[in-house]
Amino acid sequence: MAAVLMSTPVSATTTTSTSTVSTTTTSSPSSSSTTTTAVPTTRAGPDGIESSAIIAENRLPGTTSWRVGPGTSPTAIQGYANLAYAAVGGRVKLYVTTHFPRFRAVAYRMGWYQGLGARRVWSSPIETGTVQPPCTVTGTTNMVSCANWSVSFAMPITAAFVPGDYLIKLVVGPRASSYIPLTVWDPQSRATYVIMNRSLVEQGWNTYGGYSFYAGLGPCIIDQVSYPVCNRARVVSFDRPYSTGNGSSDFLTNEYPLVQLCEREGLDVTYITDITLDTYPGLLLRHRALLSLDHDESWTYAERMAVQNATAHGVNVAYFGAAAMVRHVRLQSSSLGPDREEVDYRSSQEDPLNGAGNPMQVTGNTWESPPASWSPLQQIGVEYSGYLSPGIYVPMVVADASSWVFVGTGLHDGSSIPDAIASDFDHVIPSSLTPANLEILGHSPIPLAEATVSGARWNGVSYSDMVYFTNPRSRAGVIDTGNNVWIGDLRRCPADSAGCPAPTLAKITNNILELFGQGPAGDLEPSLSNVSSISPSGS
Repeated sequence: MAAVLMSTPVSATTTTSTSTVSTTTTSSPSSSSTTTTAVPTTRAGPDGIESSAIIAENRLPGTTSWRVGPGTSPTAIQGYANLAYAAVGGRVKLYVTTHFPRFRAVAYRMGWYQGLGARRVWSSPIETGTVQPPCTVTGTTNMVSCANWSVSFAMPITAAFVPGDYLIKLVVGPRASSYIPLTVWDPQSRATYVIMNRSLVEQGWNTYGGYSFYAGLGPCIIDQVSYPVCNRARVVSFDRPYSTGNGSSDFLTNEYPLVQLCEREGLDVTYITDITLDTYPGLLLRHRALLSLDHDESWTYAERMAVQNATAHGVNVAYFGAAAMVRHVRLQSSSLGPDREEVDYRSSQEDPLNGAGNPMQVTGNTWESPPASWSPLQQIGVEYSGYLSPGIYVPMVVADASSWVFVGTGLHDGSSIPDAIASDFDHVIPSSLTPANLEILGHSPIPLAEATVSGARWNGVSYSDMVYFTNPRSRAGVIDTGNNVWIGDLRRCPADSAGCPAPTLAKITNNILELFGQGPAGDLEPSLSNVSSISPSGS
């Protein structure tokens, strides 16, 4: 679903006319396989740059059959795909285990679709079920891999697979089903907005088989320290199902609400994964804004460099979640193909590359850890500062209501958006790396009694900061919400319920998309530092 790249500021009129072009439809941008498709028209709408193709797509019949109902067993059937992302013209192999004799797979494109949430795109014939062998565990790294499973079937990515986020639903009965996530991307897309799915984060937290980067089973395998837990995995494999979200990991909470908002409003959006960006780092230069999602903490070196290069060329970036770029990971091949294993020793001393390879690839506990020693401050403006206890929500407090980001919200300085902040949060710190023109938009107290906090404290609180800054040369805009449940908040409660933050946060989100869709945000809204006006001083 390629959209036309607009090289001049967008007006309120249609920017392109519908025509036909040949576009590449295989997974490699250099492929010569082509098909003739219509180029969508784009125009400036009240909530951002709209695409006739996305509007038309979401007018197609939707369904709720994608949902996994209450009481469903997610372990009666489980599976994974050999690719995190694919393009039209490719084939995706699926590996499924079930004790049921027969099953079916149904592919759903996730979006708005009259509020039903998805469109059914493809269905497999009845497949023969099999119980796959136990997955292997590599003792030196605690990596769980199910690459020893047999292929159950291959799914062709035909032209019916419009680029987007997909859930492949594995079904054996009304109370036994699960998901396999897949991103379908368009290598030739010039859409305004790029939503980047967080495959690296999801796999890092995946405990299928007992091990993740944060948890493990049994004794220590390398060191004897208590943090990070010494029996954790040092390498995790994409060749296994996801243990949570009925197989969808946290897609439905940390990603899907923004997908729905963009698709509901017909915005000119396309989709990639972080692995896509690692592999094709130049792709962002064809777009105007990158949208990073909730809890986007795990980044590769190539991914960070791609975003740094994009902002240097005027591409805006919205970090909707806190803790972006905290964890330092790299990718390597498995027996099933490239980029199927994710490496994060979380200790440079344990990493075999330490002293023997590129120091920017050595995985310390964070990106700031040596030998990489690369702070994310220059890219996101704030630093990860801690997390609230599970189930605790606190208000977001407005620091600068005069900002463009709060237009139309009715908020004023000191206004609170109730129950908007939870989980991890970011905070402005005094540093030579902090952008000099940083604007603090929200400055929200985090009670120390309800949180685990690193860094400074002020009279029993820390702070979650929402910030904005613009690149003085390229004029690219960068915004960080400082809140790890921003996207989840868009759907966490009924929008018409008292105190629900969703309507206000949705309006702020649309303000971001509207500005960022028009080209380098600094051309229209250059940032001006207000750090000295924040009280208490230095907080």
